Amino acid sequence: MNKILLIVQREYLSRVKKKSFLLTTFLVPLFFIGLYVGTFLLTQKSFEDSKALVYVLDQTDSVQQQLTTNERITYAKSNTELQEQLKEVKEKGDKTSLLIIPEDFFQIRKIEFLSSGKPNIKIQSEIENELEKILLAHAYKELNIDADKIKNINTQVSTSAKEITESGDTKDSDTRIAMGIAMGLSILIYLSLFLYGAQVMRGIIEEKSSRIVEVIISSVKPFQLMMGKIIGIGLVGITQFVLWIVLSFTLFTVATNTLINKEDLQNQMLEQANVDNAELSSSSALALDIQTALDGVNVAELLICFFLFFLLGYMLYSALFAAVGSAVDSETEANQFTMPITMPLLLAYLLSFGVLINDPQGSIATWLSFIPLTSPIAMLVRIPFGVPTWQIIVSFLLLVGGFLVTTWAAARIYRVGILMYGKKASFKELIKWFNYKD
Repeated sequence: MNKILLIVQREYLSRVKKKSFLLTTFLVPLFFIGLYVGTFLLTQKSFEDSKALVYVLDQTDSVQQQLTTNERITYAKSNTELQEQLKEVKEKGDKTSLLIIPEDFFQIRKIEFLSSGKPNIKIQSEIENELEKILLAHAYKELNIDADKIKNINTQVSTSAKEITESGDTKDSDTRIAMGIAMGLSILIYLSLFLYGAQVMRGIIEEKSSRIVEVIISSVKPFQLMMGKIIGIGLVGITQFVLWIVLSFTLFTVATNTLINKEDLQNQMLEQANVDNAELSSSSALALDIQTALDGVNVAELLICFFLFFLLGYMLYSALFAAVGSAVDSETEANQFTMPITMPLLLAYLLSFGVLINDPQGSIATWLSFIPLTSPIAMLVRIPFGVPTWQIIVSFLLLVGGFLVTTWAAARIYRVGILMYGKKASFKELIKWFNYKD
């Protein structure tokens, strides 16, 4: 045990102290925050630059008055002759346009939109929406219908989703929140297991190629060396993962508070004349629905299961990657072995976006959550939807058993393959190594 701890310490400290680890740990959050800030600033600038001036030549003498200027479009009445107005639009560039509303607009429902270059599709679409509202108001007036009464009709349906418990009571439940959590966990587990498992394989290949392993193996058993590498690199991954979360959350909070002035935002919201009480109550109801849905998720159970299934899933796949790393001399040769062992993981990942989310209690989802090679993803995808405790326990125990069997099998291949050089391994050769007696 002491030798395994020494190998864990060596693997952990040697990798954590590398410049590549430090750069990756700190640069990845900075990269994503840079994307966030850059997207925010570019979007803000695009809205500022896309402020359009639209001259309106209204031959009906009634439509132009109903057009509402907003933060994207400024409507101005055209007071000059048509040719002079066209010349002015041409000189001012692509942010200036001319809207011609014909006298029979309410009958033919057609307009002309002129600009110096290709017309801006968003501006054109917004003008069309404005004119459609004006046409609708005109139709209401022709039919002697009170438009204000129709606007006040609320057709929104609010669904209170509840789940019947075993005791016969009900509790709040929302599938949309569970679906979002499930998809996020699926992506996170797949990338983590593949990324850190590959690091174990790469580390073994490097030591095998440099013949350092021959010196190490004279002092420790192959099994001890393999387990030390798996645990050590796993701790490196967990450390990096935790630092990414902490740094990303901190930088995101700082960037958000810097870019968005909360007081200005609140003042702008209060000053918006087009935000009525119905919209405010709708926003409040949406926020309440989200909060209620989150309250229905057992966060403690989710975090505990995430940690346990991630840890055991990593150990299982790392043992397989370690066996592959001991059987080859380069990463290029490893491709023929890594594809078969990662297929179950890839299958569970792909099914998580369809079968597992659409039918989390079905037979396919249940069996996938019991098979050790697929359970790290399948079970974590199902848990937000509600899984019986006995299924979680059985899945966990089967994963523990799968890890022990996999580690034992991988160790038998590892003890032989780690000292093999120059011979290209095959599946037939791996079976021979497995059957060699101590």
